[in-house]
This record gives sequence, C-alpha cells and structure tokens, in this order.
Amino acid sequence: MTQTQDAAHSVYGIDRWGKDLIVVMDNGDVGLRNPLAPDQPPVSLPEILHDLEQRDVHVPMILRVASYLEHEIREINDSFAAAIARTSYRGSYRGVFPIKVNQQAQVVDRIVEYGKPYHYGLEAGSKPELVIALAHRLPGEALIVCNGVKDAEFIRLAILSRKLGFNTVIVLESPKEVDTVIAVYEELGMEPMLGVRVKLTNQISGKWEESSGDRSTFGMNTDQIVAVIDKLRDAGLLHCLRLQHSHLGSQVPDVNDVRRAVGEACRYFTELTREGVPLTHLDLGGGLGVDYTGEKKAIENSINYTVAEYCSNVVETVAYAMDEAGVEHPTLVTESGRAVVATSSMLIFNVLEATLYDAQDAPAAEPDDHHLISDLIAVNDYLRTDRLQECWNDATFYRNELRAMFRRGYIDLRQMGRAERIYLHLMGRIKAVVAGSDGPTDVDDQLESLADIYHCNFSLFQSLPDVWAIDQIHPMVPLQRLNEAPDRRAILSDITCDSDGKVDRFILADGVSPSLPVHTLGEDAPYYLGVFFIGAYQETLGDLHNLFGDTNVVTIDLKPGGGFELLHEQEGDTISEVLAYVEFDPTDCVAAFRKMVDEAIAGGGLKAKDRRTLMAAYRDSINGYTYYE
Repeated sequence: MTQTQDAAHSVYGIDRWGKDLIVVMDNGDVGLRNPLAPDQPPVSLPEILHDLEQRDVHVPMILRVASYLEHEIREINDSFAAAIARTSYRGSYRGVFPIKVNQQAQVVDRIVEYGKPYHYGLEAGSKPELVIALAHRLPGEALIVCNGVKDAEFIRLAILSRKLGFNTVIVLESPKEVDTVIAVYEELGMEPMLGVRVKLTNQISGKWEESSGDRSTFGMNTDQIVAVIDKLRDAGLLHCLRLQHSHLGSQVPDVNDVRRAVGEACRYFTELTREGVPLTHLDLGGGLGVDYTGEKKAIENSINYTVAEYCSNVVETVAYAMDEAGVEHPTLVTESGRAVVATSSMLIFNVLEATLYDAQDAPAAEPDDHHLISDLIAVNDYLRTDRLQECWNDATFYRNELRAMFRRGYIDLRQMGRAERIYLHLMGRIKAVVAGSDGPTDVDDQLESLADIYHCNFSLFQSLPDVWAIDQIHPMVPLQRLNEAPDRRAILSDITCDSDGKVDRFILADGVSPSLPVHTLGEDAPYYLGVFFIGAYQETLGDLHNLFGDTNVVTIDLKPGGGFELLHEQEGDTISEVLAYVEFDPTDCVAAFRKMVDEAIAGGGLKAKDRRTLMAAYRDSINGYTYYE
C-alpha cells in the first residue's frame, strides 16, 4: 500500500468498507476496481466524471456499475453452490430478487440477464411488480414468488402465467387469502402453485428487528397455518402447496440470529411435511446484510459475517434439521435484495460553496472598542495547548455577551461584525493548535460544533431518503485529493430549503463521526463527493421535496481490459416533468405567465421589447434540470 493510500485509509476507512471495489489510487483519486477482472488497475472516478461531462452528462447523478451487480449475483449463487457441495446437501439453490428493493428497469433487466446461469428469479410484492416480472424471459427453473396482500386480479394473473411456463408461486399471507385463491381456481379450472408464509417467533437484533418475530407485519401463526392446511385439503388443493416462506428479517447483523431463525423455519417445514403437505421449497426471505461501516460487528449498519458464512450457516442448519427429521432436502430460496444491489449504485454531487466557522485574519483593536471586544482580542495572548479549554470558555463568553448587548442596542452592527470575525479567528487558531497536537485535547468534542457547512448539489429527500428518515449511514468520501491531508471538517447541506436537509453522521476509519474531513475548496476546480452503496431502496423511496426530481442516472460497465463503457443514460427530471407529477400542467403555467406579462405591458409597467426575454427565461427554466446547473 502506498503512502497516499495508507493516509486515505487511516482517515476514511475505505479499505474496511470498500469491499475492494472502492479504492484509493496513487494520484489521490477514488478508483473503481473491476471484481470481474481483479488484475486490472482501477478506473479513476473523477476521470469517469470528466468523460461524462464531455458528453454533457452532469452531476448530480446516480452512477450504476453493472460489473458490481454481476459480481454480487455471482458471489451469492457461487457461495450457496460451494456450501451445498461441501455439506453434501441434496437440494439446490434458487434465489429470487425482490423487485421492491430497486424497481428501475435498467437494474431489474440486468439482474435477470446476469442471473440466467443460476436460474435466478424475481419476487413480486404487488400487481405492478408481477407485471414487471412477467415481462422478462426467465430461465426454466427460475421462480416468481408473489408476496404481499393479493386480490383476485393478482391471483388470476399469477395462475394464468403458468400457461406460459412461469413458475409463479402464490404465497398465502392469511386464511382469507386462501378463500380468494380457491374462488379463482374454481373460476379458471386451473391449479395454482402455492406457498404459505410462516411467521417465525425468533426476533433478530438491529435496526430492522420489527421485521421479525410475533409483531412482524406478514405471515401466519401456527393456529392460522393449521386452518389453511385444512381449507386446502377440503378444497382438494393441498398438493399445490409446495413452498414454505419464512422471512428471517431484514439486514440481519448477527449470523447467530440467522442460524436460530433458520432452525425455527426448519421445525415448521418438518411438521408441515408430517401433516401431509408435499413441500419442496424452503424460502428463507431476506436478511443477508451489507457492512456499510466496515466494522464487521453485529451492530447497526454493519454485520459480523461474510456472504460465504451466511450461505454456509443456512445450508448446514437446514441439512442437519432435515436429516434429523428424516425429510428430503428442499430447494433453498432466499430473497436477498440489499446484498445484491446496494454496492452497485453511488450518488455523486459537487460542492457549491462553503460556510466556514473560522477566519484566517481578524480586525485590529480600535480606540473606541467596547472592553468586551478588547477582552476577546486578548485571548490570543494566552492561547496555547495547556489552556485551550480556558481560551474556548473565555472567547465564547465574551462573544455571547456581545451578542446580548447587540440585541439590546448597546453596540452597533459594525462592532458586532468585528466581534464575530475576531471570534472566528480565535476558533481558527484553536483548530490549528488542536491539529498540531499529538493526542486528544480538552476541546475536541466542542470543535464539532464549529464544523463547516459544505453546501452540496443534491436533495437528501430525493436521493438519500433513508439517511433522513431512519438514520441509515452510507459511506461518503471526497473523490479527489486524497493524497492531501484534509484540512477542514464539515457537515453536508443539500440544495433544498429545509433545515433537515443535512448529513451529520459519517463513517470514518475510527468510527462514526458527526463531521466529515474535507479539503479547502479551490477557486476553479470542482470538488466532488460520493455516497456509496445506495442501490437498495434509495432510488425508489425518494420524494419531490422542493420539487427536486430524479437526478441524471448513468449505467457503466468496467471493461475487462481497463476503462469503462457507457451502457445507458437516463436524463434527470425537468421542471416541467416534476410539475406534472404534482398535477400542474406546464402548458397552463406558461399560458398564465404569458397573460401576466401581457397585462403588465398593457398597464405600462413593462416594455413590449422585454416580453421575449421574460418568456424565454420562463421557458428555459420550465424545460431545465431541477438541480443547480
């Protein structure tokens, strides 16, 4: 590892969370390494952005890397295959991708393409998602697993799709749903392929604990399952029940929770078999997590296992349970979504400007200064390492007293302005002393309140909704100058006019921090930041806060011989498009504005020659990108 890489890793921890996909290059750029051609040098992410800029594709953008998607699908399927071979498991693995995790066509299409060698299928939790699934030519043994609440129309389409050769499984979520299935079966005269969702009692730990256990939303308890078996037997359809669905939980942080939940699912499977249910498939739902922080611990935003360990634990637990019960090994199914797509997408944006909470210089003392200003200036005289806390206390006290005097009218605007700059200069000097210290100081925690604000060209609510809504943490780093020591710390503010539109939790090498180490902005060169592993949910959950729409989306492939290929470009929303989303007709808006312009001309408040300029400006805006250009 070079000195540049070592320094960057010691600050940002990229080597811990980057999965050897995101790396630091010798020139200080963030690089993308191709996992399908690991011997090739990484491709500079800033150079990719420069190339896209030349093609008139600008930030903010979501950059999808198809190579990463293909790699994750390979890893999960190959890891299950290895575990099955090592354990002498007598069944196979047939994974499905939950469309809800990322419904974008470019993502789903490529998952189907890359999953074909593995008979990889899709999970649909709604009628629209089933429509998406049925528009894809899936391989012969691939499954379409239908979860969620289903009406007769949903069930009818699922049953009829089997005429085309689809292995469409209707997972029964409630006893009432059984009645609907029976009614549609009698209407069509065609048998369904059924599953039953069993609610496990084992509850996982972590952020998503409520997705498991007795209080989880979907699935049936033991009493309801018995009722379903009896209903299906009475209707002559028990032989159609081939799959047991038992969701382990979402983003399971602890691999021992995986073992416990799988063990409980196996107990239900063996008991249902004894009841005469001819089960052939065991669907263990989601749960395979992503180590966002790289800490490799059973904590929020991290996991204490690898993909290979997860697969081994699942296969070994099922094999042991089935052998003990004398039951044939079922086909294993998982619905891994986050682990498949999270790494494949990143959000990239530029910093527009910065609000700095220090100053390089300060005004000199003046004869008519209030004595508190003189006292504030005097703090400079005893500012040293062993008196940092004292200097902090004194400077803050004097500044706050001066603010109180300004509010009461005892000092004027210019005096208050001078006081503020003197204070910021003192804070800058304190920061410099702390930066030059060998170890921790008395004011390290207090300095976090003086982190700069870097104003960035993105919408938190549109592109990173989980960061705002549930305190999800994604790795964020500058994309350039990582061969330079960062000389500032900042929180990130988005382009919306909302105080919640900020990011103030960051993954660093030494843990989670309330500020991000950054570099002083240059006069001309753009400063880019990247947010990584956002492929799961973030692209589909965003809202139109301040009517900032979808960003530009670019899909690339890392070529085996180096470099990249542009596979697809989707332009971000224009203002006219987002207006239509919220029921405004852009044509009506133009007409209304034109009418006001004409009325202003008729009233003499506007010259006729200005009409063209005003209308052109309005049309340019309504047809333009919603973000800063």
